[in-house]
Amino acid sequence: MTNILQAIATIINNPKPDLLSYSEVQSNMSKAKAFEYLVKDAFANAINEEELSKPEKYDEVFSWIRRNQSNPPDLMLRNGDVIEVNKIKTFSGQIQLNSSYPKSKLFSNNPQIVAACRDCEAWTEKDILYAIGVTSDDNSKENLKTLWLIYGDCYAASKEYYEGIKDQIASGINAISDVKSSETEELGRVNKVDPLSITSLRIRGMWVINHPSSIFNYLDTGYDPKKNFQIIAIMKESKYLSFSLDSRTMIESISVPGFNINTQQIKCPDNSVNLIPAKIITYKI
Repeated sequence: MTNILQAIATIINNPKPDLLSYSEVQSNMSKAKAFEYLVKDAFANAINEEELSKPEKYDEVFSWIRRNQSNPPDLMLRNGDVIEVNKIKTFSGQIQLNSSYPKSKLFSNNPQIVAACRDCEAWTEKDILYAIGVTSDDNSKENLKTLWLIYGDCYAASKEYYEGIKDQIASGINAISDVKSSETEELGRVNKVDPLSITSLRIRGMWVINHPSSIFNYLDTGYDPKKNFQIIAIMKESKYLSFSLDSRTMIESISVPGFNINTQQIKCPDNSVNLIPAKIITYKI
């Protein structure tokens, strides 16, 4: 079963920071799609595979791959984690999550998950990994400068915090007098708002979260803006120890310049005064 440790090793052994050349594998592929494709290939250990053989590799590794719909997640490892993929062009910008609030875990009863994903394997709860690519434009090229791999329980608060805010907003909307509301999966829907009763108002949430470089600026990640490409992975130490001994031995045996694994204390997303031991894995070239 593949995991983040094996994906990191695959990228170290097969660095592909030039998204333009990677996107040329399939014509008209956007850079965002090329980044998602790179993440998918890293977990499937398929970066150097022939295109015709990749679907078989994907079928072995993933139980779900999102196609065109906007529902979470982007990728689901068989009997493993789910992965959300985001690409931005700045080290200080916010991550656009659209209608999905940030998640510490993904639950199968989430109403945004489509039935095919919910039923692709037997599951009720999965750890969620955010794969965030930071790129910079260089004329015709768009280089992947930094790949952040962060588990949701290091990054986002528990769902009760976000659901509570969402419910309060929805309740406030429904409490407005002289409007006719209806049930919706969005924040609210107000019907018949005009004298002819022909206009409705849909109220949607657009969630954003701060970039990990600002959230984890208190950590020693060894980030170097002069480097061509860097990986920064953050996970709870308990998560790291949950991986097989073979996976941990494999990643710990990597001996190349710019690679490092250490343990640091991160702030608990539910209570910032509590510190949690976390594994920080970095690589830079």
